[in-house]
Amino acid sequence: MPIPTRAALVDHLVRTRIAGSVATPRENNLSHYRKLANGDRHYWLGLELGDRWSDEQDVLAVMAERCGVIDDPGHRQGQDTIDPELTVDALERMAGRLRKAADARERVLFATGHPGGLLDVHRATAAALRAAGCEIVVVPDGLTADEGFVFQFADVAVLERGATLWHTHSPEPMNAVLDGLLRAERPLPDLVVADHGWAGRAGQRGIDAVGYADCNDPALFIGEAEGTVQVTVPLDDHVTSPRYYDPLTAYLLGAAGLAGDR
Repeated sequence: MPIPTRAALVDHLVRTRIAGSVATPRENNLSHYRKLANGDRHYWLGLELGDRWSDEQDVLAVMAERCGVIDDPGHRQGQDTIDPELTVDALERMAGRLRKAADARERVLFATGHPGGLLDVHRATAAALRAAGCEIVVVPDGLTADEGFVFQFADVAVLERGATLWHTHSPEPMNAVLDGLLRAERPLPDLVVADHGWAGRAGQRGIDAVGYADCNDPALFIGEAEGTVQVTVPLDDHVTSPRYYDPLTAYLLGAAGLAGDR
């Protein structure tokens, strides 16, 4: 796919509702911000937030700044937004970290809790980094978490249950991978590219982590604000076609200088 210009990508993000006026309603966003602030660890995505984010309005302020949701606390229902300019800004920051990985030929682990939307974004990025000389980390065999199996599909670690790739926010699959690597006396990744609890837990365990997050998943944005997660790209993480993410992936790899390596 040709690499889009920044303006063309912004237009595409808005047209496909990856950003702009997204499908996730304001009520759902605020509910998740409140649950994170109330200490519901399901919404911490593998991070350890303590009592630092116990005010829902502080969470909203971070999300307005880093994701582009509407910053008015009185806006309680209806439409909410992701700023496409912030999406592209974050893609460019992620591209810088990918370029660093390629230059140093780092070990990189890819993982997704949203295989229905983001699997191919991760797969294409892994292919580009492998072509550039990086080692794509292979997870050990026989790993389990959350009553499922952790394995790799197209170079991307996923959770599988009942022959189905599972949508999960849990950090336990990432714990399983990292603990499995340690048991096997294999080196941990230099970089994790992921989403949901996969990214949060990697960052919490001290590994460089970059990832993607929707406007109803505030934890990774808080992780970036605190420096536990290096980059969080705001986007709707499951739009109507996974092909809609292809221009975003092309832009990311182009900005990283990896498009030719594919």
